[in-house]
Amino acid sequence: MSVTLAPEVQDRIRSWIDSGQYPDADTVVLDALQLLEERNQARFLKLRELVRAGFESGDPVELTPELWDELEREAEEAYQRGELPDPDVCP
Repeated sequence: MSVTLAPEVQDRIRSWIDSGQYPDADTVVLDALQLLEERNQARFLKLRELVRAGFESGDPVELTPELWDELEREAEEAYQRGELPDPDVCP
């Protein structure tokens, strides 16, 4: 496989090699791919944890237009108070 990299990416890879952190470009790319896989796995596990917590959080509630309006109102009030949304809601 042949990949064409932007000059900025090539410069970053070259700087890691020149600094002695990596012996060659393949090792840089393999390390980056490993980190991506670990990050994706961590996201999957977090999502699975959140789904499980949702199922275990109590009886289900029907999402009616009235409930939706109430949730929007509460969110707007929290925003007006300067509260930040939960990172699980807005990652």
